[in-house]
Amino acid sequence: MSSTPRSFVGTTTFRVDGMTCGHCVHAVTSEIGKLAGVQTVSIDLPTGMVSVTTAVPVDRADVAAAIDEAGYTLVG
Repeated sequence: MSSTPRSFVGTTTFRVDGMTCGHCVHAVTSEIGKLAGVQTVSIDLPTGMVSVTTAVPVDRADVAAAIDEAGYTLVG
């Protein structure tokens, strides 16, 4: 997470540990999707990579909190 600016606009990719199935994808997508300004969330399950596209600045701490709320861990 240290290489990602504190807030970002556009598409930023994060690595998330613990996702193993479609339910995991749905949980993470749902929680991140609740953040104001998030347009899309796409997840590559085999690699654990989560791409978040925003229309306005979104704080990476908010993304980390959403991932935590879903029950997973942001690697950073």
